[in-house]
Amino acid sequence: MAIPVEQRPLYRAFVDQGLDSWLARLPAQLTRGLDRKRYGDLPAWEKAVIKLPALPKARDVQLDAGTVTVDCQLDDSQRRQCENLLRKLMPWRKGPYRLAGIHIDTEWRSDWKWQRVAPHLAPLTGRRVLDVGGGSGYHGWRMAGEGAAFVLVIDPSPRFYYQFQALRHFIGDADGWRTHFLPVGIEDVPERLAFFDTVFSMGVLYHRPSPLEHLLQLKDALRPGGELVLETLVVEGDEATVLLPGERYAAMPNVYFLPSSKALCQWLERCGFDNVRVVDEAHTSLDEQRSTEWMTFQSLADFLDPSDPTRTREGYPAPRRAVIMAERPT
Repeated sequence: MAIPVEQRPLYRAFVDQGLDSWLARLPAQLTRGLDRKRYGDLPAWEKAVIKLPALPKARDVQLDAGTVTVDCQLDDSQRRQCENLLRKLMPWRKGPYRLAGIHIDTEWRSDWKWQRVAPHLAPLTGRRVLDVGGGSGYHGWRMAGEGAAFVLVIDPSPRFYYQFQALRHFIGDADGWRTHFLPVGIEDVPERLAFFDTVFSMGVLYHRPSPLEHLLQLKDALRPGGELVLETLVVEGDEATVLLPGERYAAMPNVYFLPSSKALCQWLERCGFDNVRVVDEAHTSLDEQRSTEWMTFQSLADFLDPSDPTRTREGYPAPRRAVIMAERPT
């Protein structure tokens, strides 16, 4: 079987990392995740990436700053072509990015989340990292910028896969080919893998109808002594407080359990994690999540009660997010 050019670094990385059991599953996972019959817009996204013009080898890439930036010289025609093609991949949710002078102002100021998380991390230098539900890979690129040896972003959205490939086109080999994307969910990670030094799950747990199963899957992916970074929606309350919304929460149809941070810590302990602690908790601001010209659909402001922004349109508490750290026992 011929491996597409853009997938070859992923295969090589799995070989280099000794992920032989997972390597055998890659062809089926990639075929399913990039199924043209299932995703009708996929050919257009693929075409947009393929049509990006060749870039000069001389470029300045910054993966360790708030805005992931690639500076290189393009003429006006090339820059317009790049911008038009990048817009075909909209909406852009996680960022921000600046690519050859093109500022992609994403829905989320993901750099703010990184600023809240980064001070509490075990140093990422030399670590193998899994980013679950990583979108276009913003946080994955930042992990590489912090010196991670191997970063795997997983997200089942093929749009995010092609956004990642577009970013790879600009970033080139500046990360040493340490950052990779696989269009799968956590359920596709082999059981009892026990491989990653750090596992991130940010903005995923509340979408899972079985949250404890998700926590156990994350634990399975970690090596003994590895670190979990969990960021999710929470509500205020004690160890017994859990909100189960109706059909929608903040207009989202697939939101299940919103525990208090105290309840979530208890869940993690019941799942066998050690050193569980809350390192950040705050309401999501309208400056952090909003509509932009790169994400023109409704955003947080549209999902809150216009007469009471402390409540969602459905009457639930407005989005509040916590970051919780924990470790798999040695």
